[in-house]
Amino acid sequence: MELELELELERTELNGCDTILETTVCREETLEAIVPDACPDILRICDVEGTVCLAGKEPQEGRVELSGTVRAVLLYCPDGGEGLRRMEVSLPFTCTADAPSITPACLVTALPRVQSADARLLNPRKVLVRVSLAADIQVFCPVSMSVCSGVPDRERFGVEQLSEQYDAYATVCVQEKSFTFSDDLTLSSGKPEAEELLKSRAYVHCSEAKVIGNKLIFKGDTQLQLLCRGGDGGLFTAEFELPFSQIMEVSGAGEDASCDVRVILTDLDCTMDGGDGRMFSVSLGLLAQAVIREGRTVHMLTDAYSTLYPMTAEHRDYTLDRLMDKGEKEITVREVLETGALLKDAADAYASVGALTQSRDGERVTVTAQINVTALYQTDEGDMGSVTRTLPVSCTLELPEYARCSCDCSCTAPVFAAAAAGGLEVRFPVSFRYMAVASRTVPGICGITMEETEPLDHSQRPSIVLRMVGPGERLWDIAKSYGTTAGDIVQANGLEEDMPVGGRLLLIPRKR
Repeated sequence: MELELELELERTELNGCDTILETTVCREETLEAIVPDACPDILRICDVEGTVCLAGKEPQEGRVELSGTVRAVLLYCPDGGEGLRRMEVSLPFTCTADAPSITPACLVTALPRVQSADARLLNPRKVLVRVSLAADIQVFCPVSMSVCSGVPDRERFGVEQLSEQYDAYATVCVQEKSFTFSDDLTLSSGKPEAEELLKSRAYVHCSEAKVIGNKLIFKGDTQLQLLCRGGDGGLFTAEFELPFSQIMEVSGAGEDASCDVRVILTDLDCTMDGGDGRMFSVSLGLLAQAVIREGRTVHMLTDAYSTLYPMTAEHRDYTLDRLMDKGEKEITVREVLETGALLKDAADAYASVGALTQSRDGERVTVTAQINVTALYQTDEGDMGSVTRTLPVSCTLELPEYARCSCDCSCTAPVFAAAAAGGLEVRFPVSFRYMAVASRTVPGICGITMEETEPLDHSQRPSIVLRMVGPGERLWDIAKSYGTTAGDIVQANGLEEDMPVGGRLLLIPRKR
């Protein structure tokens, strides 16, 4: 009666997260809005800018749902009045991404952005506001992979084993933290007093992140830019740098781990304090989303046999990722926006990231972002106007053809604008953050059974075999086919360790 014994194997548990969805979803929201009673009629709309605030991201069965609000600020010339007036419209949004493997246990990161915003005048007291949204979404599924690295009781069972070492790059932790920031701000002495705050925008950037123990410490700053109307009706901007430093609980990550922390807005509230027009109060709601990855060395049992008993090894394929390249490239954009009018000065400027595309030519990958740039200006005659242009901005990477690249893009600082010959000159940085990985499938042993009651009989094998080693053959494969060991072959032939054996005539001893 044959009795199979399942051998106990040394196992390593690799815990982490698999990326099951990486996509960008786009959505357009429209809303008819009535001009508030306290505001004058609209003669002409000069500018529309939207700020997206994420409220929630919920994984469900087969889908993930994002929700939030776009706050659109309209600047317009009033009918029968001078200067610019503001009107704010809130557009709620919901967008979804589908994938059959998504469950409520998944982890989600989302980077929403306003690609463009505009408004159409329906009548002097009604407008139709339209906002184009995009959200870069990643969904991670917690996983635990068991890898066999060896047989602990090899001598008892006469087991010969072959282990391979692989480098792998894995996501080990996905975590997030909400936090708030508030402060009182004062205009510098070089700025005039503000009569009205027209717009505020925030550029949030995480500049440093490090794992220490089970804590992730990250730092960065928010560059807050305000557009104000002075007492003389002129417009001016003011910038403030608001640093932040936070600690987040993480698990499963070593101190050499790579930490990608993206901080996005969940709320932005900026108001003028009563008084002399120089004081402002700002309150920010922020969400930090951390994806922590690290390199691992994986020792895997890839082959085994026994010289004493019949043995069956069960194999399975494991997929491991390797990091090919990772980094951030900043491209400085400098362009003249033609206006067709003689300009007195530039009042305001901002940029938003539109569609992102990738193209490949051999090992050269080009990522192109469509950057929508808007500038608000005043002509020599005192009229207010605006110009919007879409500028393609490209980043080139050198990557192997088998590597897949993920990349996102952001405008990381305020746009500088100044009157120039023929229009407005704008300058601003565009940051491309990218990561390239390559997957490989490697076979490994996941289980071994042995028939301990039926020892192998080597007596029928020839006591001596002469064998010519073919090109690329390994001692391991030869020893396995003759039921002996590589060590016995080395000893029988007086070979030195790691000596090449291709083309040699070897004596293959019988296992006793």
